[in-house]
Amino acid sequence: MEESFKYQMVSNGSMNGQINVRLPENLLSEAKKYAEKNGYVNVQELVKESLREKIHAEKLTKEEAVLLKKVLEVTKKKRLWRTEKEIFERLK
Repeated sequence: MEESFKYQMVSNGSMNGQINVRLPENLLSEAKKYAEKNGYVNVQELVKESLREKIHAEKLTKEEAVLLKKVLEVTKKKRLWRTEKEIFERLK
């Protein structure tokens, strides 16, 4: 039996690059549910954050990662920034 796939676009926020990711239907469905339940705009945002966490996890201590996640949640909830570029500029 052949498995069906959907294409999902993932960008780095500044639209400098684009990739296509194929996901099995069941994984895409679960990702959509997770994204909606956890306040992500869409699956692409979930994928970008997941990649960032994976890539930068080695560079941050666990405590730093928890603190950063809390800061991002509060800033998003209070709408203190509109784009990823803006938040990274403010963090400098």
